[in-house]
Amino acid sequence: MDTHHYQQVLEARRNELDRRLHKIEADLDQPCNPDDDDRAIERNNDEVLESLGEAGQKELASIEAALARIQAGTFGTCVRCGEPISEARLASVPHAALCCTCMKEQ
Repeated sequence: MDTHHYQQVLEARRNELDRRLHKIEADLDQPCNPDDDDRAIERNNDEVLESLGEAGQKELASIEAALARIQAGTFGTCVRCGEPISEARLASVPHAALCCTCMKEQ
């Protein structure tokens, strides 16, 4: 398995997420609009941004864990059963910690 390739993919995604999360944070830090109707719309938008931020943080944690597995030499091995994670799964979810079988059992 070409872990160097996956490391590059994971680092690129980490950088993209980092930029996106900083933008979300900056958007959430904007002062509130004094108009009640506009403020209600902004609050709805903020809720969406917060959800996206939480999802991004979870993915970022998974990416960091995958990079740690690369360093430890365990990348591509299911953390639950110890079986190899398929190349197809890693191609679609490079930070996958579980093989398809274990993922389905969750």
